[in-house]
Amino acid sequence: MKQIIIIGGGAAGFFCASNLDEKKYKVTILEQNSDVLQKVKISGGGRCNVTHACFDPRELVQFYPRGNKELLSVFTKFQPGDTMEWFDQRNVPLKIENDNRVFPESNSSQTIINTFLNEIQNKKVEVKTKCSVKEIEKQDEKYLVKTSLGDFQADYIIYTTGSSPKSLKIVENLGHKIVNLVPSLFTFNIKDELLQDIPGTSFENAEISIPALKTEENGPLLITHWGLSGPAVLKISAWEAINLAKLKYQFEIEVNFISKSMDDAEESFHNFKQSNPKKTIGQAKIFEITNRFWQKILTVSQIDLNKQISNISGKEMQKILENLCNKKLKVSGKSTFKDEFVTAGGVDLKEINFKNMSSKLLPNFHIAGEVLNIDAVTGGFNFQACWSEGWLIAQHLNNLS
Repeated sequence: MKQIIIIGGGAAGFFCASNLDEKKYKVTILEQNSDVLQKVKISGGGRCNVTHACFDPRELVQFYPRGNKELLSVFTKFQPGDTMEWFDQRNVPLKIENDNRVFPESNSSQTIINTFLNEIQNKKVEVKTKCSVKEIEKQDEKYLVKTSLGDFQADYIIYTTGSSPKSLKIVENLGHKIVNLVPSLFTFNIKDELLQDIPGTSFENAEISIPALKTEENGPLLITHWGLSGPAVLKISAWEAINLAKLKYQFEIEVNFISKSMDDAEESFHNFKQSNPKKTIGQAKIFEITNRFWQKILTVSQIDLNKQISNISGKEMQKILENLCNKKLKVSGKSTFKDEFVTAGGVDLKEINFKNMSSKLLPNFHIAGEVLNIDAVTGGFNFQACWSEGWLIAQHLNNLS
């Protein structure tokens, strides 16, 4: 019986093991930590964001800053609908939430973990935890895996270690090219009077641009204790991960909190002024923002909150609109977004055959998951890449004669 060693007990490794033919292969998973599936456990605030309800591969790949071209063929073979069906067949009901993220109905990641543990138990897959891989040696047709728990021989290796520098060094020593790791999906650290003392203030649709990179993004925005977060920030941080690292996370952004042009905003202001001349500016509800934020805008613009709106000068109005529609903020540093620590970089995608996730350099060696230079925005997409890649590898190995 052929021996398969899966290195890395995370999402890609377990999904692959769960789909391998146990009559054909003896499968062993090596995990360096004391627990397997650690990212699955903490994902989605402990609820596990399994996938995203986007069933058209062409649309799906738009959520991957790196890997979008390569994943198209992968998703045509196994996409979120297939993931949902896979869990359904194992009596794990999933639900689609309003933002299209998919969670187990139990709202507990443990449900997903238990499903995998049952699958591999039924398939008699052996799991060795606290087993740290030190080196992999190619020996004729086989591989020798040297670990802290001794040596293992493998006919096939499935490398799903995640993106730790140590695990990348091991594949680099085997000849693979590594694209430098940089963080993706992070929030912006900003110290500015406008954002002070109002954490939790959110905007349904704001626009952010980074002039130095000639790039912009829109979407929900959130003021936090340390600066700005929310989907608009996370998206721009993912797509520009490499360029922002080059800027050492020191750059200027321009924020339009109301997604209106200065001209449109000015028109709204004039209309409100005409119909409510006696109102004080502090009580004016001109734009779709919270009272707290409006009063903060006025304070920063040095406007007396008790001033009647009819007495606001053209110059004062311009100041208010500038802060609302075109606020320049200095970003100095980043913070990890919740537990969604994702990295850009990893094994160069040119060296992978995406028909079956095999290495183009090493025979009988497959690579999947975050160790590859593939990453996605938040919302279940990173897991979906792991499920699809793991499934492809299992299908390929199951079909070998």
